[in-house]
Amino acid sequence: MDEDTRALGILPPTHSPRATEYVPQMLDLIAKLEKKGLAYKAADGDVNYSVHAFKGYGKLSGKSLDDLRAGERVDVNTGKRDPLDFVLWKASKESEPEEVKWPSKWGIGRPGWHIECSAMACALLGEQFDIHGGGADLQFPHHENEIAQSEGAHDKTFVNYWMHNGFVRVDNEKMSKSLGNFFTIRDVLKKYDAEVVRFFILRAHYRSPLNYSDVHLDDAKQALTRLYTALKEVAPDGKALDKSEPHAARFAEAMDDDFNTPLAIAVLFDLANEINKTKSAELARQLIALAGIIGLLQRDPRDFLQGVPVSLTGVAAQGEVGSVSPSMRSLTGVEALGAVEELIAERIIAKKAKNFALADRIRADLLQQGIILEDKPSGRTEWRRA
Repeated sequence: MDEDTRALGILPPTHSPRATEYVPQMLDLIAKLEKKGLAYKAADGDVNYSVHAFKGYGKLSGKSLDDLRAGERVDVNTGKRDPLDFVLWKASKESEPEEVKWPSKWGIGRPGWHIECSAMACALLGEQFDIHGGGADLQFPHHENEIAQSEGAHDKTFVNYWMHNGFVRVDNEKMSKSLGNFFTIRDVLKKYDAEVVRFFILRAHYRSPLNYSDVHLDDAKQALTRLYTALKEVAPDGKALDKSEPHAARFAEAMDDDFNTPLAIAVLFDLANEINKTKSAELARQLIALAGIIGLLQRDPRDFLQGVPVSLTGVAAQGEVGSVSPSMRSLTGVEALGAVEELIAERIIAKKAKNFALADRIRADLLQQGIILEDKPSGRTEWRRA
């Protein structure tokens, strides 16, 4: 996971807590809930949360207790006072392995699923914090139960902003192992540049479903290519981001609106169009600086356009900088980036010798292998991947 997130340019977390290291904090939290009349020990030895005793239950998902009971969303357990009550501490069975047993004043057992997150969040972020994320499927019951536990124990708002992301879908079905449409980031990165994958994800709002397909990744590659192409001939002026500039103001407005990355990216394309018209170094600086806020366009444009496999964190995706990507290895007769330059040099010699048939054949052969040549007015020839 760490390797994959690093490849996509995702910053590492400050803390990566393990639930097994926070069992004492979980026990303290359960004890507070019991003292406040929000938890009770059942006849079967489990300690349960009393949902009806917490007045705000259901406020995140918009579900009322009456609706939940009518829908029979929770299996009936004779040890519970209410079918909707959930486990805080699960009494151990003799058949269970020793490594999942901890001592407590309620007997040997293990923590429930929901109490782990409340305890770790409180220990590392405080009794109240700004943002809590997670998949849309966790809104109920997991996040609802986190709220009940944390607010019930501390009598204050647990989280100020909840961010629930949509699912990755394949052919409009949720990606899952059971459906056989499951693949990993590592699988995708064998075929696509990491920045292309990041760009593809950012083009959809985080709350929306993300429909994966090679067609959509190919389209993302072409779109990102347009942005880098705008920067290829125009160097930024080296100054700091001008936040008052109209494009920057629109970008900030989009990001302030629930991280509206699709709208923010639209601003980047408006900037790129202006750069193509004006060749403005100031606008090139604005484009690079704004894109950098969401982890895009931080490479040399020619490196991206030529497929140099450098990851978003500055580490080569396939070894050291300048090493050959899998796509380049697949080229017939072109087994390294340097070989492309050699063929370009051969073509230049052919043109000078007026051997235009050979020059055209080299261009056609490279194009067949996904390499596009661009002859500049200065006489220089540049290339990029199709």
